[in-house]
Amino acid sequence: MAVIFAERMDLMCASEIREILKITQRPEVISFAGGLPAPELFPVEAMKQVAVKVLNEAGQEALQYSTTEGFERLRQQIAARMNRKFNTNVQENNVLITSGSQQALDFSGKLFLSAGDVVLCESPTYLAAISAFKAYQPRFIAVPTDDQGMIIEELKKILETTTNVKLIYIVPDFQNPTGRTWSLTRRQQLMEVVNEYELPVIEDNPYGELRFEGDFLPAVKSMDTKGLVIFVSTFSKTFCPGLRVGWIAADSRFIERYVLIKQGADLHTSSLSQREISAYMDMYDFESHIANIIKVYRSRRDAMVNAMEEYFDSAVTFTRPQGGLFTWVEMPKHIKAVSLLKECLQHHVAFVPGDSFFPNGGVENTFRLNYSNMPEERINEGIRRLAMVMAKYNNYK
Repeated sequence: MAVIFAERMDLMCASEIREILKITQRPEVISFAGGLPAPELFPVEAMKQVAVKVLNEAGQEALQYSTTEGFERLRQQIAARMNRKFNTNVQENNVLITSGSQQALDFSGKLFLSAGDVVLCESPTYLAAISAFKAYQPRFIAVPTDDQGMIIEELKKILETTTNVKLIYIVPDFQNPTGRTWSLTRRQQLMEVVNEYELPVIEDNPYGELRFEGDFLPAVKSMDTKGLVIFVSTFSKTFCPGLRVGWIAADSRFIERYVLIKQGADLHTSSLSQREISAYMDMYDFESHIANIIKVYRSRRDAMVNAMEEYFDSAVTFTRPQGGLFTWVEMPKHIKAVSLLKECLQHHVAFVPGDSFFPNGGVENTFRLNYSNMPEERINEGIRRLAMVMAKYNNYK
């Protein structure tokens, strides 16, 4: 008999970012492609002490099967930090520990989406969320978006004329890929619409704590009066991505179902990783650790923005993020980012073409740049090389 795969496999393809990252492993490549944290900021020495403490004090429990919901102490710490940072009102029972936030996105697709259902998202939006949801065969509608977030009047028009909308997906703080942040007004307006239509919202917030300047804005979840917002985050950008620990914070009616899904997927997230993160928070100053990340990333953001201002022509525009890991570049429409990338790789510079961040494609003159993973001098040199190749395509120098 012939092997026949599930139809959903036809919708799944290799991550464009992951494929580019294979190339960028070469040391000569200046990579602005992945959303990789700076490895020199990982607290390696501290984690050695943490690992010893966890194994000495609770080794048998840390190495044993555990509850699906997650380590209780860590869930308490997550809830407390969310409430302090983002003005939410979350209790530990509202928190489910996941194996990274990517698992939370996959579970959300499994929970809400059937074939033909509609997902509303920003334009552009996070590529890996598109990949996670796509397996459940939805239809994506990209809501027109500006520097303040989704344009709410456009969202209303779509909701008034579209049936079977099951989910709204947003990244309101230092969005991947654009680095943009929703204004307070847009967040409030969104919740007015959400409450009217009673639609679940996935608020994906892996970058919100990495603010370089300006005031912290309250999470959309903090404005949630009907329990419709599902807050998803991770320790991958504020701590250590290799531990693969994220979480979902949501109303109990959602958490109960997420728990059932997780039981069928992997039983629970690594008990050892959870206890290590919790112990680190007890033993060390987690806020100081994040402050150090912010200091480094702010400097690298500045280096990239300054280099683009120096080397890019005025026909090329880019965002100036107040935090996070990314900036977004838009070129004249006749320049195709995929073609540009091929030549840039010959000059040992990499980025991610922007077309994949649009769920329905069709925008080929954009690309995403990451500044967190390269020192300032390599950022400047990489932008110089990129601008040199771009000038050849545009004939403006």
